[in-house]
Amino acid sequence: MVVRLNLSDAEVDRIFRALADATRRDIIARVLGGEPISVSALAERYDMSFAAVQKHVAVLEGAGLVSKETSGRERLVRGNPERLAKARALLVQLENLWRARFSQLDAVLAETDSKE
Repeated sequence: MVVRLNLSDAEVDRIFRALADATRRDIIARVLGGEPISVSALAERYDMSFAAVQKHVAVLEGAGLVSKETSGRERLVRGNPERLAKARALLVQLENLWRARFSQLDAVLAETDSKE
């Protein structure tokens, strides 16, 4: 059984949909390092419009992976390492579930081989 770590199925879906895009994963990597980065500064790093970067940030914010704060006229983006840690923990749980299932299968196959 997979424990959802106090996340609803909808929240888990939003997190993994957000992480499914390479640009959004790159944005997370840039903002998890320390100081928040403005949306404008992020937009300068990508070959896409400012509006497209804003949409990517909005998806990440909707998933709880980043937060935005206002500083003067700028919108600063900060990573949420706790939320990313929950996503990692979910993946670890799934990996452990599959490892347990493979171990069970190995045991059944070994038992079958010993009977022959």
